[in-house]
Amino acid sequence: MERMKTKEVKIGNVVIGGGRPILIQSMTNTDTKDVRGTVAQIRALEEAGCEIIRCAVPDAESAAALKKIKDSISIPLVADIHFDAQAAIAAIENGADKIRINPGNIGGKEKIAAVVNAAKAAHIPIRVGANAGSLSRDILQKHDGPTAGALIESVLENIRTLERMKFDDIVVSIKSSNVSVCVEAYREIAKLVDYPLHLGVTEAGTYHMAVIKSAIAMGALILDGIGDTLRVSVTGDPVQEVYAARDILKSCGARKSGVEIISCPTCGRCTIDIEKIADSIERFTQNIKMPLKIAVMGCAVNGPGEAREADIGIAGGRGEGLLFAHGEIIKKVDEFDILPELRRMILELAKERNEER
Repeated sequence: MERMKTKEVKIGNVVIGGGRPILIQSMTNTDTKDVRGTVAQIRALEEAGCEIIRCAVPDAESAAALKKIKDSISIPLVADIHFDAQAAIAAIENGADKIRINPGNIGGKEKIAAVVNAAKAAHIPIRVGANAGSLSRDILQKHDGPTAGALIESVLENIRTLERMKFDDIVVSIKSSNVSVCVEAYREIAKLVDYPLHLGVTEAGTYHMAVIKSAIAMGALILDGIGDTLRVSVTGDPVQEVYAARDILKSCGARKSGVEIISCPTCGRCTIDIEKIADSIERFTQNIKMPLKIAVMGCAVNGPGEAREADIGIAGGRGEGLLFAHGEIIKKVDEFDILPELRRMILELAKERNEER
């Protein structure tokens, strides 16, 4: 797909923007002061495929913890700041690779300038933006609510505040929990600024609804060529955010790594437990980074064709299945041997592709 070209911005050991791959971001839900617990969660997120991590920094003690956290992880660390300019400065001093602020709630011009000057000295970017819950009363009244226009006006105010201070190392987000408002706002801001855009639907809900909302909004934007990083916001385990983000990117053709599983919806022709097999293979392959396409099909109508198109596939029969690899039939196996055989083939192929890199 044709990507919108945005300014390149360096965040720790990665660069976003400029048409580079869209990176997956998440946020810890541990107490940042709990260094051991926070590091353990970040490592689990890294294993799942997280590429940028954000931690809440509500106070000086949390800011001080960032140094130890950063020393124990390998992905860029972003400090999430609200209301406290000193916490932002302390986070920068303790090695944050980027800070996320809302200039409107940091304080007056002097406090904003102090944060900007600290970011300049450390050569780190600032992410600014707006979401429906952070809009000023004046903007809400002017636009009759948290509309796309209200979000855009707010985020442009934040951007101009930093630009007037000669700071342009900026990442932008413009989020709403309303999918259509979110998509409209991102499409419009993409026409107005060339800063990298961080995509997300804010307060999207628990896993089921969060994935639906995020897939609709971010899928539409990614297919438009919009977006440089993304986060699927889930009420719950942040590791699930990363898996969902990976799947959205793969489904849009924006990410080639990882396993894609094709499985049939089942019908009366299916005589083996395809749901059990597909669920098991999905869990088994969650952390495999090699690009693999696996077909789990229930009968002879579409099964052989789809299985032949996949790297590895199963076409089910009555109490048995045909195993395919690279379009060729490998063997017929009993239903109870399908899962162990598929797992074995997957591991062998993933190892083979890893050695070819």
